[in-house]
Amino acid sequence: MNTKLSSKRKPNYINPYFGGVLLGLLLLTIFYVAGRGLSATGGLKLIVVTLVDKIAPEHAENNAYYRMFLPKDGSSPLSNWLVFGALGTFFGGMLSGAISGRLGKLRIEKSPKISNTTRLIAAGVGGILFGIGSQFGRGCSSGAALSGTSAFSFGGLIIMALMFGVGYVFAYFFRKLWI
Repeated sequence: MNTKLSSKRKPNYINPYFGGVLLGLLLLTIFYVAGRGLSATGGLKLIVVTLVDKIAPEHAENNAYYRMFLPKDGSSPLSNWLVFGALGTFFGGMLSGAISGRLGKLRIEKSPKISNTTRLIAAGVGGILFGIGSQFGRGCSSGAALSGTSAFSFGGLIIMALMFGVGYVFAYFFRKLWI
């Protein structure tokens, strides 16, 4: 028996059903408190708008897209609750990792058949495509699909169905990155 393999500890994850219930309760709370659903890309977009406004204020003022998100009263876009939601997601994930003992060392989860470089490039390209798609779709999966379907929006239902349907189709072609 190889003691090196048997002593390797597997990461500890929350039960997915319990996690789903917690996510639903969080979504219900956010609807009650903020009057709208979850969003991750909205907060990141406001962070980018603030950075552009600080680095190149003239460019931000002359660009219709950036100008749309700059407050008229001179306050900072960072005071929006979406920014705090994005920060809470980041730090909540860190806290979850710390509590469950997954924070010690960064891991690259992948198939043993591919290299770390291939996996990181695939993840990077996927992240970039997701970010671009979230702007075309006017929101990320949490804002459009989760919050949309929980508000009984027909558009949210369509987005959820397409997101999973397209995901299943593409998973066939990219499965070697995982298995």
